[in-house]
Amino acid sequence: MADPDYRTWAAAGISALQRWYDPSTGQWKSTSWWNAANALTAVIGYTKLTGDGTHAGVIGTTFAAARRRHADFINHYYDDNGWWALAWVAAYDLTRDPRYLDAARTIFAHNVAGWDDTCSGGLWWNESKTYKNAITTELFLTLAALLHQRTPGDDVSYLTWALRAWQWFSSHGLVGADGLVNDGLTARCENNGGTTWTYNQGVILGGLGALFEITGDQAYLAQGESIAGAVLSKLTTAPGILTEPCEAGGQGCDGDQVQFKGIFVRYLYDFWLRSRQPAYREFILGNARSLWASNKNANDEFGLRWTGPFDQADAARQSSALDGLNAAVALAPGS
Repeated sequence: MADPDYRTWAAAGISALQRWYDPSTGQWKSTSWWNAANALTAVIGYTKLTGDGTHAGVIGTTFAAARRRHADFINHYYDDNGWWALAWVAAYDLTRDPRYLDAARTIFAHNVAGWDDTCSGGLWWNESKTYKNAITTELFLTLAALLHQRTPGDDVSYLTWALRAWQWFSSHGLVGADGLVNDGLTARCENNGGTTWTYNQGVILGGLGALFEITGDQAYLAQGESIAGAVLSKLTTAPGILTEPCEAGGQGCDGDQVQFKGIFVRYLYDFWLRSRQPAYREFILGNARSLWASNKNANDEFGLRWTGPFDQADAARQSSALDGLNAAVALAPGS
């Protein structure tokens, strides 16, 4: 049997995604502000991993148009800001245009204000300062590590922030007894036992992989492998297909949660580049095959459940699936 044509699948996926794109706003219709940052990241990933520049113009268009909604891509949610900063780091890596790296640095400088002494550190979810959750500090940590790697001399000490964020994250019990990252902290600064969303498992892999690359410390790799292993055993269906906790029992996922699985696969691929665990490659390729075979309509639009059946289409579901297909392109036999 011939190997699947992951590249053709990804091309079909991005073409369908771009039907939601509105160049006048630099965003994708049917989704919210933070989803747009992830859709952009998926487009950048497709362009980088396939070498197909058909949709590369979206990067500059979004950079010019989206900031008219929020200056410097900053709103009052520190996690939203982090997603946009990571998108611009990816844009810089692809294009080497310094405007994009400068945008990421501006966002990081703003987000530092979200860190305070409550719970001995960590970032607030938003400027209302009512909740310290895992994802916001994960994004801050990962962004700091990536900026350090792209800043000769690092006068801002991005690495110090990345190390400080990991020390705080790892010492506050956010990784639960099952090896998965819970959603956040209680008012008493303890693990709240909140849902183990897939994206919380993914973004931390990005930070841990970068810290391993920077320091050579195998402990970062071991921690990442522990989290990834927990996902592959506990957040999957029997055939090894990734599933979001909100999919269980027929309950639905909201417009944020439908984005999460692609984020996990995006960062699992990045982590694979450091760890080279064969199980990650097989997992990514298997999920891509399931997406294409069981979770697609006649218009090459993908739904929520990667096992199928297809439910409905929107840009968040589509860009999440595209992240999965992008990683498969990179890991396909002969690539």
